[in-house]
Amino acid sequence: MTPGPAPQALTAPMVVEFPFTRSLGPVQSAFLTGLRETTVLGVRTGDGKVLVPPVEYDPVTSDELRDLVEVGATGTVTTWAWNPDPRRGQPLATPFAWVLVRLDGADTALLHVLDAPGPDAVRTGMRVRIRWAAQRTGAITDIACFEPYDADPHGGPPIARPHSGVFPDPVTGIVTPARLDYTYAPGRAQSAHLAALAERRIVGERCPRCRKVYVPPRGACPTCGVATSEQVEAGPRGTVTTFCIVNIKAAHTPNLDIEVPYVYAHIALDGADLALHGRIGGIPYDQVRMGLRVEPVWRDGARHPDHYRPTGEPDADYDTYKELL
Repeated sequence: MTPGPAPQALTAPMVVEFPFTRSLGPVQSAFLTGLRETTVLGVRTGDGKVLVPPVEYDPVTSDELRDLVEVGATGTVTTWAWNPDPRRGQPLATPFAWVLVRLDGADTALLHVLDAPGPDAVRTGMRVRIRWAAQRTGAITDIACFEPYDADPHGGPPIARPHSGVFPDPVTGIVTPARLDYTYAPGRAQSAHLAALAERRIVGERCPRCRKVYVPPRGACPTCGVATSEQVEAGPRGTVTTFCIVNIKAAHTPNLDIEVPYVYAHIALDGADLALHGRIGGIPYDQVRMGLRVEPVWRDGARHPDHYRPTGEPDADYDTYKELL
């Protein structure tokens, strides 16, 4: 199969997102519950330093820390950086400064944001205070931001005061959404592969040295390290080499709204020397097996196979796919 015209470069917006859930120990629980109650807690180390935010173990000695203290809601900017273009999910929708603030009574600085009219209004050493969120749940976002604050010239910074860390209805766990937005450019080889899929064809590339066919193509042979350009059409039928049974339903992912359990498998396409992965359908999950012969099923308007189903052929002999496990 000879190479055709160079396909148009493809790009697509991609999102990787998952909720990270963790339980809290006594120190972090007290800190976040305190924020909900408009109280900032730190922890005192063996040498008398007050760490805010608090940690459960001394970063120098590794000793367990439990001596909680309350610090002030005012503090001093130790360093800063201006953010002229806030992104989705950041604390403020208008331009702001990222700041490290050493709260009064603390010996370390807390990272947060400062609401200021512009970079000229921010400086190291300026005095700031917490602006509390109207609705607080026990999270770092209970501090909506910091704001400039003219300190009382007759009053000094408060000294850290011992605190029990006990609050009604303590926060014992948090869920943090992790999200990465990026633009994916598949490159020449994979662009040709994706363009062929839109035509319901499966195209890979052959290595000029070892003659192996890779689907999906990578633009270079992973074994020989040489560039590949010769396009080869593979499949569409193939053989299940190995598989797993999925028992956990994907959350908040519309294109993976599939009833569990289901099977995800490595499939060696006829004419290819690298197994690709795909979902197996059209057969009970407990009847899927190594050597099962399958073919792709396409949905109207889809750019790739929705799943693979049994062809009805006899199972492939193990020796025909053992090198692709």
